[in-house]
Amino acid sequence: MAKGFRNYNFEFDKTEKKFLVSLCNKVVKEVQGKKDYYKIERAFAGMLEKLNSGEDPVKLTKDEYIQMSLNLRENIKFMNNKMKNTWFLMRWIYKSMVMQYSNIYEKHFSD
Repeated sequence: MAKGFRNYNFEFDKTEKKFLVSLCNKVVKEVQGKKDYYKIERAFAGMLEKLNSGEDPVKLTKDEYIQMSLNLRENIKFMNNKMKNTWFLMRWIYKSMVMQYSNIYEKHFSD
């Protein structure tokens, strides 16, 4: 199937929604008001609104899908690199976060 005609409807479970809402909140708070990151802010604000609306199949736009996919992939890479250079307790904390990111990414956002 061509990528232009892909279905961007997702059914997230309760924990995935909660995790994605917190991720979107963090990203929006970080880039809010910066001119260079307007596209990212708009995409994550739209996702946040859709996740909080309570609709069962969350319908994302192509831009929102791409931004979330890129963000999840970069966060997984960053945390894996961070895990290599930290002590035991932080490695344990990062491992659970990497597993959450990886599960969501593999289940919904991998191509």
